[in-house]
Amino acid sequence: MPPKRHLTARRVRLGSELRKLREATGMKAREAAVLLGADSVQMSQIESGVAGVSAARVRRLAAHYACTDEGLIEALAAMATDRTRGWWEEYRGVLPPVNLDLAEAEHHAAFLREVVITYVPGLLQTPDYARAVFGYMRPELPDSELTPRVEHRMRRRTVIEGDAPTSYEAIVHEFALRIRVADRHVSRAQLRQILDQTDQEHVTVRVIPVDQDGFGGAGASMMYMGGPVPQLDTGLREAATGTAFIDAESQLSTLRTLFRKVEEATLAPTTSRDFIHRLSKEL
Repeated sequence: MPPKRHLTARRVRLGSELRKLREATGMKAREAAVLLGADSVQMSQIESGVAGVSAARVRRLAAHYACTDEGLIEALAAMATDRTRGWWEEYRGVLPPVNLDLAEAEHHAAFLREVVITYVPGLLQTPDYARAVFGYMRPELPDSELTPRVEHRMRRRTVIEGDAPTSYEAIVHEFALRIRVADRHVSRAQLRQILDQTDQEHVTVRVIPVDQDGFGGAGASMMYMGGPVPQLDTGLREAATGTAFIDAESQLSTLRTLFRKVEEATLAPTTSRDFIHRLSKEL
């Protein structure tokens, strides 16, 4: 198949998983290429996500790699044949590719778990809150860039508000709920928005109170996106150097442990909801 025009995180992940299966057998890339009637350059393009690969070729490679995990094989085949052009493609060339990759990953996720310490999670933000956050960036963004970022963030909420919503669990620190990124009215509306979202059975928000003992996870912000099979789970961490998608099992295991430890410091969902309600009354 010809090289893909846009290199997305999802395509890169497919190629990466095929490379992992090959390397587990000790087979060289050029040997695998022969099995497909291709050359080493084409094999390299497939494994890097630059070139697409058919479902039939995915299954053929899996067979030669002696992979017997039918769930994983079919999930990879589905990724190979996915031609979804989601709403995020409207922002291609307008926003950084990582924004589009995140929206696509959320769209395909079986479940979402998120920990945010300093801000209200993006999937729960109101337009005014998001505009205040993006407006604080340095250098300051012109309105031509600020507006599409806010629009994109609001459209991401379709994963928890659409016809087939995704199960979403967010952990947020009390500090994030109290910080006024704009003014009192924006903060009050933001808290009401969180309460409205938690009226849905598939949305859970848990709060870490500021007086919680033994909480050392101030740098624990992360998102965990469940895949169609556990091997295709994806993590996301944001740092000063940028946003990184994580797919190595050792790192995913670390994120799962991190989420569990942070969760131990939270109030129960119903107590968290009451806590947020009280904060909204204080404003």
